[in-house]
Formats: sequence, structure tokens, C-alpha cells
Amino acid sequence: MGDSNKENKPGFFKTVAAEFKKIVWPSRESVFKQSVAVTCVCLVLGVLITIFDFLIQYGINFITQ
Repeated sequence: MGDSNKENKPGFFKTVAAEFKKIVWPSRESVFKQSVAVTCVCLVLGVLITIFDFLIQYGINFITQ
């Protein structure tokens, strides 16, 4: 059925290699800047969540006691 058409198709690994050559990799500087930005945002959000958690905990303890 599809055996006669297989000879005209490039191999799987040739196709993968061709697609791999199309990839545009970011520069080292760009990766570093984005990594620093993600780390900073995570730290800031972690601190904000911790502050909100302590405030809510204090409020609940104040109401229940």
C-alpha cells in the first residue's frame, strides 16, 4: 500500500537534522538575563506569598482568640 511511496520520502533522521538546523538558539547573554529575571520574580513572589500568609494567619488567630 504505502511501500512504493517510501522510496521518495527522506529518512526520519534526515528530516530531524534538517529541522534541527532551523533552530535559532538564544545567546548566552540572553539566557543569563532571562534566568536572572525568572529567579528574581520567583523570589519576590515567594516573599509576597509569605507575607500574605503571615497576615492571614495573624488575622485568623486574632479573630478566633
